[in-house]
Amino acid sequence: MPIAFNCPSCGMFTEVADQFAGHSGPCKSCGNTITIPQAAAQFASKPLPAKPAGSGAGAVVIVLAVVIMGFIAVAGVLVALLLPAVQSAREAARRMQCSNNLKQIALAMHNYHDMHKSLPPAYTVDEEGNRLHSWRALLLPYLEQAPLYDQIDFSKPWDAPENRHLADVRIPLFSCPSHPDDGSLHCSYMVIVGPESLFEDEQGTRFADVLDGTSNTIMVVEVKDSQTSWMEPTDLSFDGRQIRINTTPEDPGSYHPGGINVAIADGSVRFIATTIDPETLRKLITRAGGERIEQY
Repeated sequence: MPIAFNCPSCGMFTEVADQFAGHSGPCKSCGNTITIPQAAAQFASKPLPAKPAGSGAGAVVIVLAVVIMGFIAVAGVLVALLLPAVQSAREAARRMQCSNNLKQIALAMHNYHDMHKSLPPAYTVDEEGNRLHSWRALLLPYLEQAPLYDQIDFSKPWDAPENRHLADVRIPLFSCPSHPDDGSLHCSYMVIVGPESLFEDEQGTRFADVLDGTSNTIMVVEVKDSQTSWMEPTDLSFDGRQIRINTTPEDPGSYHPGGINVAIADGSVRFIATTIDPETLRKLITRAGGERIEQY
């Protein structure tokens, strides 16, 4: 009967014929000298097959990789779903800040009217009728910018050497936060200048002259991609032409989806949709046309 035994050094399982009982020799596995027992070892057993080196670690790595890739995929889906909502919330906040800017400008207009008994003129002129400064510069004392106002030489043009450096002063109130920040000084708010509008020329208008009602007359509008300095006496021109929103650089416009913010002569701020009827918009621009405006 074969004698089965394990090497006492390495545990190598071996079977030999019973005639070799008591003989000694080297283990085939570890080389240590072993003596073959007289009978089979009571607990002799075949060793389990050795696992390939690193097989357990490799399986763990594969599982972790699958889990991580799953998380990345889920995170990507969540980001794709949440990004539009985040962008929408940010634009809503920027639109609200723009509305607040116009609200402060409208309040400054009313304070100017209280002090001077008329709104500021669209621009000031010299003795020859040349334009010098914008209404925005005239509003500075009413926008907590009196020190800047005091530095302006109103007897000389806005871009004269005495004034040109002041035009480079950034006034956040005159810039819509939705406008891309390209580092340039742009003015986002203008008045509409022309016959029958609230700002005809170098003469200021009284609220008493707004026969259509201050709640039905536009005071200040947003403009898009303007390269006009806040000091520059340049605004939108109105000579009875048809004005639309977000159509040309000569028209009101903004980066707000769907329309623009406007300040109304009564001091309120409203959002006017891009789809507004051009005729209704014209009625809102004129101050004494006698038109009736149902809604807009």
